[in-house]
Amino acid sequence: MQWQPQEEPLRQLVGYLVDTIGVDAERRKRAVEMLQQAKRSPDICNYLCYILINPNPPQNVQPSAYIGARSAGGIFLKNHLKEAWIHMSLEAQGYVKQSAIQGLGDQNHQIRSLTGSLIAEILRSAGLLQWPEILSTLIGLIDGKDVPMQAREGAMSCLHKICEDDRKTLDTNYSGERPLNFLIPKLLTYASGGSDKIRALALASINIFIPGKPQAIVENIDGLLSVLTQLAQDPSDDVRKAVCRSLVQIVDIRPDKIRPNLGGIIDYMVAQQNRRDDEDLALEAAEFWLTLGEHDVLQNDIGPYLPKIIPTLLSSMVYSEEDMLMLSGQGDDDEVEDKAEDLQPVFAKSKARTINGEIPAEGSESRANQNKMGDDDDGLSEGEIEDDDFLGGGNPEEKWNLRKCSAAALDVLANVYHDTIFQIILPYLEKNLEHPQWQFREAAVLSLGAVADGCWDTVTPHLPKLIPFLIGLLNDSEPLVRQITCWTLGRYSKWAASPTDPMIRQRFFVPMMDGLLKKMLDKNKRVQEAGASAFAFLEEQAQKELAPYLEPILRVFMIAFEKYKDRNMYILYDCIQTLAEHVGHAIAERPAVDMLMPVLIKRYHKVQDDQRELFPLLECLSFVAQAMGPEFQPYSQHIFFRCLHLIHRNLEQGVQYLQNPELEEPNKDYLITSLDLLSAIIQALHSQSLTLVHAAKPSFFQMLTLCLSDSNNEVKQSAYALLGDCAIYVFNELDPVLPQVMGLLIEELDLSKIDTDDEPDTAYSVINNACWSCGEISLQKARQGGAGMAPYVDRLFTRLLAVVQTPDIPASLTENAAIALGRLGLGCHEELAPHLATFAEPFLHTLARVQETDEKDTAFCGLAMITITNPQALEDCVDVLFGSIAKYVNASKQLHMLFQRVIDEYKKIIHDWQTFFTKLPLKTQEKLRATYVV
Repeated sequence: MQWQPQEEPLRQLVGYLVDTIGVDAERRKRAVEMLQQAKRSPDICNYLCYILINPNPPQNVQPSAYIGARSAGGIFLKNHLKEAWIHMSLEAQGYVKQSAIQGLGDQNHQIRSLTGSLIAEILRSAGLLQWPEILSTLIGLIDGKDVPMQAREGAMSCLHKICEDDRKTLDTNYSGERPLNFLIPKLLTYASGGSDKIRALALASINIFIPGKPQAIVENIDGLLSVLTQLAQDPSDDVRKAVCRSLVQIVDIRPDKIRPNLGGIIDYMVAQQNRRDDEDLALEAAEFWLTLGEHDVLQNDIGPYLPKIIPTLLSSMVYSEEDMLMLSGQGDDDEVEDKAEDLQPVFAKSKARTINGEIPAEGSESRANQNKMGDDDDGLSEGEIEDDDFLGGGNPEEKWNLRKCSAAALDVLANVYHDTIFQIILPYLEKNLEHPQWQFREAAVLSLGAVADGCWDTVTPHLPKLIPFLIGLLNDSEPLVRQITCWTLGRYSKWAASPTDPMIRQRFFVPMMDGLLKKMLDKNKRVQEAGASAFAFLEEQAQKELAPYLEPILRVFMIAFEKYKDRNMYILYDCIQTLAEHVGHAIAERPAVDMLMPVLIKRYHKVQDDQRELFPLLECLSFVAQAMGPEFQPYSQHIFFRCLHLIHRNLEQGVQYLQNPELEEPNKDYLITSLDLLSAIIQALHSQSLTLVHAAKPSFFQMLTLCLSDSNNEVKQSAYALLGDCAIYVFNELDPVLPQVMGLLIEELDLSKIDTDDEPDTAYSVINNACWSCGEISLQKARQGGAGMAPYVDRLFTRLLAVVQTPDIPASLTENAAIALGRLGLGCHEELAPHLATFAEPFLHTLARVQETDEKDTAFCGLAMITITNPQALEDCVDVLFGSIAKYVNASKQLHMLFQRVIDEYKKIIHDWQTFFTKLPLKTQEKLRATYVV
């Protein structure tokens, strides 16, 4: 007998579900509490599923309220199943499965959609082998001639969700069969017939698999192209969107299939992009130019079609009437407080140590991507703009859209066709830069900025006229024109910042700087944001040349501190840290320090521990501390101990969360930014930081140890950076806790962890920083005398050698591992001597590409000491060693002495030294004779 609910519990549960979506806050809170308690009932999933699929409300429940309860119940059930499924009885699992299938035919579209999501969640929780009949059941519904269309569409929607969530599972081999091999032909059939919705969903489901290039797609590619040809003129916009998406993806996997029909496909995409009544369809078509322009094979074939493509892109960059209605009223809003929902999420950025222990400026990297389309360091394709790029403002600009995509495509094509693109857009610019309607002026300025990188050589002769014109547009009556002008000026700021001629600098750079600074104080908040972002990019271009202008720059920043609302404070911090990074210690001189630090510290005291603004503020203070150096000392104590407090609180919250997962998970960004700021303070104060670290013992190193073993890679990355700084500047305080630290460090050097890590890039960065800190610890231990690293040398050698010998990993990681290995030899050369033949050659090849620094010098000192201990081990690569010695230009006094001893050792043990020496490359001989006694 099938399970049936009891009337009273059912009525109560429906009541709670109704209250969860009601307007009464107290009842809503009470209902959520009761639903959490209801999770303990073994029948809760049955009740929720019954409510979801049963259209008839219990007694005394209004039908209008019941439909909301069904939706809320479906969402609650889906979320609950993630943890509850494996604990349910087989009978309960069977009931939910069977009932969910019925829900696909519900009269209400929302219920059908929720049911499809529920089935996809069950499949994800249970696995395909625990519900193998689900695919055939869904296909039976879609194929069924007597099945109502709403059920067929519900089943197709569910199948699409399964494809989204389980694409790897569907392409897995089960006893010699892959479900996808059967599914793709069926989807092609559905794409060719049925309702608009079934056709669109079927093709959208196929599109999920195309990028992965599974065998099922490869074998059916011709059938897919035939279906696309059939659907190209489909009356449904949704179907044509899916057609555009398919063609975009096929470019990447089978360009040879696109090339014979490229002209026709380009005409089709132009036609679809010009369908402005459906911007989503136009956007799908516009993506084609991005993909095509980035493709090595096809990008050179589109030259003849540029006169069709470029005008389409330009017209797509003009705000539509709908957008202008949404953006209307953007005037003087600088006095209006930001709403919480308007604030972008803020994330801490952990730093990877380079070969010399410095950290790359993460903020400046992201800014480069915002201002220089074509920088793909963050994984974006060339020309691809991030959602928070400054290509306009207002609600239409909060997401990737046709306007942004068209601008990015123009940038990509400009980087391929350069002058050709500029010649096509030049008449457009001449016509629209002074257009009486602001939306055309704005689009023209956007296009001028979009081609800055690709058409640089062609545009720069025009810049003496264009730059003053753009500076004038900073005073345009329309805020959106002022905003995009800031962005475009930022794109050309390297031209104004680069000339060495003082007259050129005075004529262009100073007015540009002055104009952008004024826009930072605009009465429109979006213009303020764009002005600040562009000025931050100008700072990167000008670098130390900004030092003479510190006072007027900081004066504007000080006004901005008082003027800005929450959202724009973030970009103001970015401006300050970029300035500090590039002008360096000049920011610690008067009157600069007297202007900056009081307002920065005032803001520091104002921002509470639980405010998101704390992350960019602490990151900004890190840069300021490093720039100021010892002069940061008066501000350091309170900041240092607040960081420790933030770390301690977050670690405690982490323990509580592990004990009770229903609590809110602690935000790891508190750990990352606090660890990075502690590093910056220790670097800035050098030996003066000993007092702070000593006063914080033992909790300082206890918390550091916990962070070194954190589950979050970015936390560990920052923790190992701090560990290395402690080794450099406060080693006497660190030394007593090394036994605990070294065990964690050695464990972290395991490259096999990368294979199972969800974020390999950050995992590599953790190992990178661990290698760097290992090298710093080894150096300090060697300076103490004796073999202080002896207890760890065997395990360290094994792990470091594995890193040095592993191909296809980040170069900085290999280099830091080689440095650490060499430095380990400073105190443990006797222990490493027997292994010299194993690691010498990869060590030498790795460090051959590294610039000469103190780190490289000490690493070579270690290698030389190992070599002197066991010179016979290098019989097969003595010539490589001598080549490295000859190429070393600025060896320290100690290294020079050790290199001489290495040469002397080989003069003793090589039987015919002169013959050996004359066989070395002539340049090597000459350099060795000039520098050493050979």
